Amino acid sequence: MRKLIQNAMAVFIILVAQAGASYELIMVEQQGCHYCERWKEEIGPIYPKTDVGMFAPIRMVDITNVDSTPEIAAAVVFTPTFIITDGDREITRMEGYMSEDFFWGVLEMILERKTEFKVTGR
Repeated sequence: MRKLIQNAMAVFIILVAQAGASYELIMVEQQGCHYCERWKEEIGPIYPKTDVGMFAPIRMVDITNVDSTPEIAAAVVFTPTFIITDGDREITRMEGYMSEDFFWGVLEMILERKTEFKVTGR
């Protein structure tokens, strides 16, 4: 019985921690960026429907507005740059877009290492 209560409490604590976290994926883009457009075509329509997209909703920011985005900790040089934030601070980032498989693989790995996100189905 004691073990059951401890397990239930551990699950409760994890759920409360996840509910309190407000992760976001900021995509810094710029007009004329070929890789930004590819991302929007290949990933954009499905991103909000995925587990990752629900865990860290996306917000697009033009590179000319980066200075007025307080969550971003350092200069953005390349577009697209994907910045994972936790509330009001940058956790980490990934620069560039190569392909659909590479994007999902790297983003899931980063989220698993830096947040409470867990990939299901593995």
